Amino acid sequence: MLIDHEARVVPSSSLSGGGKKPRAAAAAALLAAVALLTLAQVWASAHGALGPFRSLLADYAADPRSAFVSWAGLGLACVGVPARIRVVGLASAAVLDLLVLGVQAVCGWHLSIGTGPTLVLTALVLTVARWRGRRRRIALRAIAFGVLLIMASKLADTWLLVSISAGPRVLDQYVQFADRALGDPAWVVGSLLDAAGPIPSTVLHAVYIQLPAAAVVVAVWQLRHVTTKPWPRHNLLRTFLALGIVGPLVYVLFPVVGPVFAYGPLGHGLQIGDWPHTVPAISGTPAPMLFDSGTARNCMPSMHTAWATALFVHSRSGPRWLRWGGAVWLVCTLLATLGFGYHYGCDLVAGAVLSLTVESALREPDRGWDGHRIRMVTLGAGVFAGLLLSYRFLAETMAAYPLPSGLAVLAALAAVISLFYTTWFAAPERRTANIERSVSAS
Repeated sequence: MLIDHEARVVPSSSLSGGGKKPRAAAAAALLAAVALLTLAQVWASAHGALGPFRSLLADYAADPRSAFVSWAGLGLACVGVPARIRVVGLASAAVLDLLVLGVQAVCGWHLSIGTGPTLVLTALVLTVARWRGRRRRIALRAIAFGVLLIMASKLADTWLLVSISAGPRVLDQYVQFADRALGDPAWVVGSLLDAAGPIPSTVLHAVYIQLPAAAVVVAVWQLRHVTTKPWPRHNLLRTFLALGIVGPLVYVLFPVVGPVFAYGPLGHGLQIGDWPHTVPAISGTPAPMLFDSGTARNCMPSMHTAWATALFVHSRSGPRWLRWGGAVWLVCTLLATLGFGYHYGCDLVAGAVLSLTVESALREPDRGWDGHRIRMVTLGAGVFAGLLLSYRFLAETMAAYPLPSGLAVLAALAAVISLFYTTWFAAPERRTANIERSVSAS
């Protein structure tokens, strides 16, 4: 059985809440977040889009856009409050959402959930603000994670529009050429899923869109004792948020829409193939192709794969049901991303490498930046950059020599996975002793 020592706790002295540095850092982070959201709102308004603040107002005004993400945010926030308040808050949110659904149905509006948890989360902020001492600090920290999750999802929606503006021409032909080295998995899995009927598709679609809910389950398990014990130094949410910052930056550098759009039925007449029924012939030279202004360029890397990989890794420290859940969620996410034509196989490899690299940069902060961490992060970053450069500049070669190219891609992924396991999971007793010695020496 794998043993995970990621959940090392904060020393009690760091939870005292005193000192100017933690408060200054928190204030600086808050100002930076508000500035970023404001900038996103200005950009969105200038381009006729909703933007994060207008989307938040819609959540309050019975036209919620966050849906299950609002519930995920409230669930995280409730981790830091006493059980009685937690039960009352969740029950109140459920009642409010049912009432809003009734109003939407009577008025003929679009049916959606999320207003209830948004209102309750706001009430929770106002309530906790009147508390004092450690109880207030722990509750506010949990609430901050919940609010951050909701606003990050709204910021991501705006960033997808930025990816469209930055990438009017997409690089799908390059990725499809490179994907030949992996056996065109999007076409293979897409055909199998199409032949399997509606039930597997329904299950995989539910898994795909509810990744935030699964992440909250793992995070809640990791943070379940924060009201009585010190806060863990590292948890899944830190990795999720870091991936959400790093990964989407690549969208504007490597714009890709995915096979169901570039080659399939959602291409709005711009598609150049028949996904998933016919594998495109490898002929000519790949070139950037002009695409529409409504499809996000959010394929490279596959962030669903990156997040599902992080969820799998963090679930290893849990009980058997959580470990099995993390494994099943990862497999189903991979099948969904390919089977629905949202990603190429190359996207998935890049997403997995990115996830393990970011996780290695954040994991076990007490260990510091020793040689093992530096080696792992350096390898991961190098492989990630090498994959992107290969997809872009060696696509024709990869298509012409699929077997050696595919083996090289899989070998690079295997090297990252192997070093990640060796760095963070192998010989855990010896690693823990080394960490404790370094902490004592400092």
